Amino acid sequence: MSPDPLSATFSALADPTRRAILARLTQGEASVTELAEPFAMSLPAVSKHLKVLENAGLITRGREAQWRPCRLEASPLKEVADWVDRYRRFWEESFDRLDDYLYELQEKEREHGPEK
Repeated sequence: MSPDPLSATFSALADPTRRAILARLTQGEASVTELAEPFAMSLPAVSKHLKVLENAGLITRGREAQWRPCRLEASPLKEVADWVDRYRRFWEESFDRLDDYLYELQEKEREHGPEK
């Protein structure tokens, strides 16, 4: 059974090599050889990373004669950003409440002096 798309995306993003590959693909499509250049690993190892990214929907691979360019597919990243955004709003609201509380404490201290 395959994981839900969000889980597949997070799983693919969990590896720093795959994140670096995605970062490279933001500059445009690239071949497996080009993507492998910065890494001290074999082409088959890079291909395994690409397969994980492809299965998660984060890249597509085309065919142009002997060249199979990889392209970034950003829509799964938008889903991750939307999911994370809900929690960002939660933390911002929590920090806003904390700011309000600290402001109230400062006001009380100004009115009544510091508590001992």
